[in-house]
Amino acid sequence: MAQIPQGYHDIPDEDRKKAKVFFDRAKTVADTGNYEYAIEMYLQGLALDPEEVNAHQAMRDISLKRKASGGKALGMFERMKLKPGKDDKQNLLNAEKLLAYDPGNTEYMLSLIQSAHKGGFYDTVLWVGPILQKANADSTKPPPDYNKFIALRDIYIDIKQWKRATEACQYAVMLRPDDMDLHQIMKNLGAQDTMDAGKYGQSGSFRDSVRNVDLQDKLMQEDRDVRSNDSMRRSVLDAEKEFQAEPDEAGKLMKLVDALVRIETQEDDARAIELLEGFYEKTKQFRFRHTIGRIRLADLARQDRKMRQEIQASSNDETLKKEYREFLRGRYEQELTEYKLWAENYPTDMSIRFEMARRLFMLERYGEAIPVFQQARQDPKHRVNSGILLGRAFLEAGFVEEAADTLKACMDEYPVRGDDKAKDMVYWYARSLEEKGDLQTALRSYSQVAQWDFNYRDVQTRIKKLRSGVQANGT
Repeated sequence: MAQIPQGYHDIPDEDRKKAKVFFDRAKTVADTGNYEYAIEMYLQGLALDPEEVNAHQAMRDISLKRKASGGKALGMFERMKLKPGKDDKQNLLNAEKLLAYDPGNTEYMLSLIQSAHKGGFYDTVLWVGPILQKANADSTKPPPDYNKFIALRDIYIDIKQWKRATEACQYAVMLRPDDMDLHQIMKNLGAQDTMDAGKYGQSGSFRDSVRNVDLQDKLMQEDRDVRSNDSMRRSVLDAEKEFQAEPDEAGKLMKLVDALVRIETQEDDARAIELLEGFYEKTKQFRFRHTIGRIRLADLARQDRKMRQEIQASSNDETLKKEYREFLRGRYEQELTEYKLWAENYPTDMSIRFEMARRLFMLERYGEAIPVFQQARQDPKHRVNSGILLGRAFLEAGFVEEAADTLKACMDEYPVRGDDKAKDMVYWYARSLEEKGDLQTALRSYSQVAQWDFNYRDVQTRIKKLRSGVQANGT
């Protein structure tokens, strides 16, 4: 692979090193049989280094073991949260999570390779491509999908992988043997493969080639889906026509709702909520009420951003700051009400429990937050953040020993040193130790945080205070 097709996204060495910590931790966890926590660790590592093919394969091996041991696919609500968005890397991670819980699903494979291609993660494309091709070719129920072979072919063409493009096209030809145009395309691809064999190899990694030819570190700029207000209004009108033609069709309703809320005005939100309330009353299906809640929370977030911008523009206006503090408390109360309702209807979704516990914590209702954080902590995705906030809740509620033990357990499990989460857990561990009177250990912990980040919170002041007290006591 002597040259790199335009668009390849190289990963900085610093991110690769950070990712390796998560990959190593994932392997250790997987060896204990805790497959879901291992999958989450791999995903966190791939968020930093999406091009580490060995990690992709290791996670797939784990997903197959999990499937063989009776592991189930993600539930509908979890799948809904992993819908594609504008961020190609996040789309890749979402597709890979879905695939990890349902490793034979060719739709997830296709979504993964398409996201990897759009994001410029070409080594990942070369890893998952053969998996998709074989799974599609071997499929019996449903039969092989012609369009998946064509999608593979076109992706390979774009990254100048002529041999692979030819193979994908051959599979498509087997499904449509009478398509003469398809036969000609396959012949042209074969000829291109022969001509460019010395220019673009069919093996090796894009990552290594980037370093070999000393290309710039980043060759891709993400496409932005910039929508004008006029185009969004046209989308609303189009969706409105479709909905009016089929007013009982939930899919048409949701398309119209999505078009309305994308405009981000209170008037359009109100119209969307009105439509959803009508469907909720008619069907009693909570998913419509859940969407209403999401719209309301999004509106609160917009109000929050607007008030913070006003404060930034008038930083000395104390009245504005007071209004913002009052708004924040009201926002947390409203969000808590929504999350409680969601938790009642989706009792197994720990993401909702985590957000519910966070709002209780921010409202200083620590005793209520503790058991909810304990529940949310069972989800590998929220284990670290729940553990830190659980320790802090124990500390604020006056359970100092429990706070120290919880935060120490977080530190022992967390594989990275010196990042924001590590600093947070060590700092609050030191606070709990200071509270219980273990000043020497607290001092060492504060010192560790200072060595990572000298300006972190009030760590300098606490170190000076403790050292002066220790010296005064002669210890």
